Amino acid sequence: MRLGNRAERGALEAGQRTFIRRGRPGDADEFTELMRQSREHHRPWSFPPTRNEEFLALIERARADDFELFLLCKRGDGAILGFLNLSQIFRGPFLNAYLGYAVGGPYAGRRYMTEGIQLVLGHAFGALGLHRIEANIQPGNERSIALAKGAGFRLEGFSPRYLKIDGKWRDHERWAILAEEWKNGGKE
Repeated sequence: MRLGNRAERGALEAGQRTFIRRGRPGDADEFTELMRQSREHHRPWSFPPTRNEEFLALIERARADDFELFLLCKRGDGAILGFLNLSQIFRGPFLNAYLGYAVGGPYAGRRYMTEGIQLVLGHAFGALGLHRIEANIQPGNERSIALAKGAGFRLEGFSPRYLKIDGKWRDHERWAILAEEWKNGGKE
């Protein structure tokens, strides 16, 4: 996909309506404002950064070899729509990472994140050379589960009290996809 304007420079992957790029310190105001506007949309499932210093800490974390932060942006004007990340990236024989994502409330239900997940999977299984991506999702988060299913992830299991969110241990379902499955449209 050819990227034609200044807003799209630095794109790692691009789709029909969106592209992904790395976050920059200059994105802090736009990103945190979007996340503040989206609090009700994200709760109780996730708590993305809503203050500039939290966003800057996330960018700093992305300097490590085991974490990648991607901003999902709109083709044309480059507006930030949401974010995705790959955390706990394991190299060597495992070649695995954990996927996280959140779309801004004003952009929910417009299929931007559907495309964004495919872009991140393309980058993960391509440039990063990973073999397996896992997404851990709270059972009641139906929209997030639908996104994972739509991207070809399969349910692998259930993890009780898996992750502490908002001060409480939360159950999660484990969803995963292998590089071969992704390349074959969700079939191994």
